[in-house]
Amino acid sequence: MAEKCAVCKEKVEQTFLGKIKGTFIGKKVVCSSCQKKFGKDVVKHI
Repeated sequence: MAEKCAVCKEKVEQTFLGKIKGTFIGKKVVCSSCQKKFGKDVVKHI
């Protein structure tokens, strides 16, 4: 299942075990690059 980032709308990568390379904030997915870019303020951009 291809998840998309709630901030940048790009596809979130997955590991070979099917885990996403990002995190869930609430029920929305945020990619690792957006986490690095916005830090704790990423919640404001969702």
